Parts: sequence; C-alpha cells; structure tokens
Amino acid sequence: MYLSFVSQGFIVRFTDLVDKKLEVRFYRLFLAFDATYMILQYLKSSFFKHLSFWILVFLYFVLSVYDYTRFYADYWHLFKSYGLIVIVQIITAYTCIHILIPMFFNKKKPILFIFLLVILLIIMFTLYNTVKMYYFDIQYFDFYNDTQKQYAQDSLWTRTTRFSVFLSKCILYLTPTALLLMFQFYKNQQNFLKLNEQKKVAELTALKNQLNPHFLFNTLNNLYALALDKSDKTPEVIERLSDILDYMLYRCDDTYVPIHKEIQLIENYLSLEKVRYGKRAFITFDHHIDQEVTIAPLILLTFVENAFKHGVSQELKQCTIIISMTLKDSYIVFSIFNSKPKNGVGNQQKKDASLGIKNVKQQLELLYSNAYDLQVLENEDSFEVMLKLRYA
Repeated sequence: MYLSFVSQGFIVRFTDLVDKKLEVRFYRLFLAFDATYMILQYLKSSFFKHLSFWILVFLYFVLSVYDYTRFYADYWHLFKSYGLIVIVQIITAYTCIHILIPMFFNKKKPILFIFLLVILLIIMFTLYNTVKMYYFDIQYFDFYNDTQKQYAQDSLWTRTTRFSVFLSKCILYLTPTALLLMFQFYKNQQNFLKLNEQKKVAELTALKNQLNPHFLFNTLNNLYALALDKSDKTPEVIERLSDILDYMLYRCDDTYVPIHKEIQLIENYLSLEKVRYGKRAFITFDHHIDQEVTIAPLILLTFVENAFKHGVSQELKQCTIIISMTLKDSYIVFSIFNSKPKNGVGNQQKKDASLGIKNVKQQLELLYSNAYDLQVLENEDSFEVMLKLRYA
C-alpha cells in the first residue's frame, strides 16, 4: 500500500511537471505568433513604407559613388554629405505633399502654389549652403582640392545667388517628391478602380438592404390603406416613394453628390416611415447646412435605415430617433440616436447591424481615407452614431 501511494504521488508530480512544461511552450509559441503579427502589421504601415523609400534613396546616392576618395575624406564624410541632401529632400517632399498641394494646388491657386514652392526651394537651398558652409567646409577643409577650397571661401550670399547651381539643386530636391506623387497617384487610381467595382455592388445592395422588399411591401400596404380611406396623404406618399427610387436608381451615379440631395433623400425616407409607424415613433431631423458641399451618396441612409430596422421595428411601445446634421470646421457632422426596444435586440439583428457598419466603414476608407471619424456608442437603452466627414 505504501509503495502504491508513493507511485501515485510520483505520477501526480510528474503529470504536473509535464503540464507546466507544455504551458511554458504554448506561452512561448503564443509570444512568437504575437511578435510575428506585430511585425507584419508594422511592415504594412505607411510609416514603414515611407522609411523604406528614404533608405533606398540614401543607398542610391551612396552606392552610386564609384571612387569616394576623390571627393570625400572617408565613408563617414560620404554618409553625412548625402544624409544632408536626403534630409532636405524629406522636408521639401512632405511640405509639398501635405501643405502646398492640398492647401493651394488642389484649391486651384496655381500662382500662389508656384510662388510658395519657389520660396520653399530657396529656403532649402539656403539651409543646405548654411550647413555646408559652417560645418562641412570647416570640418573637411584640409581635405578639399583647390576648386573646393576656392568655393568654400565664398560667402553665403554668393553661394545662394548662383542661379545655375540653384536650378540643379531644385531638380535634386524635387525628384523624390515627384516619385512619391507618382506612387500616390497610382494608389489613388487603384482605389478608384476598386471603388467603381464596389459601387456597382453597393448600388445593388442599396436596393436590396436599404430599400428592401420588406420596406416596399409595407409602404405599398400603407399606400393601399390610404387609398381606400381616400386620405389626403396618398399623393404625398406616392411622390416621396417615387423620389427615393428615382434618386437611388438614376441620380446618385457620381462619387460625390450635393449634400441637399442626401438631405432630401433622408426626409423622404423619414416621411414614409412616419406613415408606417405613426405615433409609435418620435422622429426629429435637424439639419443646419449654410453652404453647398458634396458628400458620398447613400452612406448616411445606411445609419438611418439601421435605426429603424433595429430600433423601431422591434419596439412595441413608443421609440425615439433623433437625427442631426451640420457643418463645423470643414467637416460634415452627422449624428443619429435611437432608443433600443425594451425586449432587447436578437443576435441576428446585432449581427446584421454590425455587418452594415462594417460595409459603411469599407466605403468610408475608400472614399474619405483619413478624412473621416466614425464613433459608434451602444448603451443599455440606446444606440448612437457620430460621423464626421471632411469636405473640400
């Protein structure tokens, strides 16, 4: 009995030891997978792509030097010289891409754009000559040949006013900018082609999901009931339904449409839903748009449709939908609030809602890229969406 007890205790301790070893191995394996995933995400990031581009530019300069001993004291001198050029190119490129082009060239101010570009190039040329004069010419003067020593003795004004040298440096400074713009143009073209394909699917999906047969069936039933009662609302319902179908089929073919068309679409949709639900739904739509801007079509209607589908249709008592739209700081600010049904929302309804939000996010990424902000807030008794879209 004693031996049996000892053997059982040994087996238990041995099993615990094996379990701990397996747990450590699985933990290390998990860390390895997690690190690999983080590395892959980093490689996909825009920062890594830009960093790789500038490393390649620097390597191109360095590796293109056949005999560095003719002009440079050592490799460190070579690296610092071309490092200065690359730094000037980086400042020039991102100032053009993120400031001058969006703020002046894209807004059809070519004269001001060219003027500021020339000013930028003059500043960069002066910066380059200043660093070269007060650092390189002092640090490596003894290594210079006679021509370089003569140039090193010139004043900053003399160097900066050499027009032929300025033009050659301008070409050097702007070459990476041109390459980045070409890459950006290619990426935009790919997104445009992808957007066109998605738009074809979205148009069919819009009729299937947003203006689905269930919605049409209920609207036609309400219309039939109004016609039997000889209600004065019958012509209005027919007109609004006709406007919705006409807009979604024929008048939203462009990538962006005037915002008042989207407002009218939402108002038509709300009018039909008010007829459908009557006093069960408390609906408000406030819009304060004091200028004509454009917006991608049918995106806002998705949120409105979700509010009715997952809020009003499931509620037996009165529910609330509050919609607002305004312009603020170059953004279209759209918000929609809807109360949740007291009996809760089923899993299938939650799944459909999340799928609709996912589809909208994909369209926003293609249409607005980094020029939007979407916040979805879900509480126990309400659901709220806040969307900000930058307009040109």
